[in-house]
Amino acid sequence: MARAELDKQPADVRRMFDAVARRYDLTNDILSFGQDRRWRKEVLTAVDPSYGDRVLDLAAGTGTSSQPFRDAGATVIPCDFSVGMLQVGKKRLPHLPFTAGDGTRLPFRDATFDAVTISFGLRNIVDPLAGLAEMRRVTKPGGRLVVCEFSHPTWTPWRTVYLEYLMKALPAVARAVSSAPDAYVYLAESIRAWPDQAGLAAMIGEAGWSGAEWHNLSGGIVTLHRATA
Repeated sequence: MARAELDKQPADVRRMFDAVARRYDLTNDILSFGQDRRWRKEVLTAVDPSYGDRVLDLAAGTGTSSQPFRDAGATVIPCDFSVGMLQVGKKRLPHLPFTAGDGTRLPFRDATFDAVTISFGLRNIVDPLAGLAEMRRVTKPGGRLVVCEFSHPTWTPWRTVYLEYLMKALPAVARAVSSAPDAYVYLAESIRAWPDQAGLAAMIGEAGWSGAEWHNLSGGIVTLHRATA
């Protein structure tokens, strides 16, 4: 499989995620040293769903990020453009209403959701600004956005170590555990090319959201951005 280039042609990225779907959750757990579990808990806390809230979990993949919302009493819709991911998720979590959808053309009506969240998927949308605007469209007035995404470590020495791991160690580890290790070369490059915390906050505001703020996790390796419709 040829890895997707940084221009993120949708068909290439879709095929890439279809190929990694089978061992995606295991690979992420290993590559993050288990930190992905903590990050998911932080997302749930940031969304703070009330019983009966309608939550859109975009780029939900196999639904691992979606189940906690259902456990909290929300009605959650896991949505992803990778059919391979959705198929794996449906086998594991058949009670969740997995939905196929393009982040730039969401298959939902205006003002449908109380909250929209996307974890580690915004940078893979072909036009992230358009994706954020679509999320704004489907969110009710006063509803909330939570974006969990890789970012820029705030301590320079730590950033140097992190980039070394990202570009050298991560692909090597992925070769040992992933069902499609070449995809992780693209993922590493996409993380390195992604805007910093302030840059993403500005993009969120440009897409029509209000009050964008962020909270760093793991020294800025990951950042939670929050905003209101």
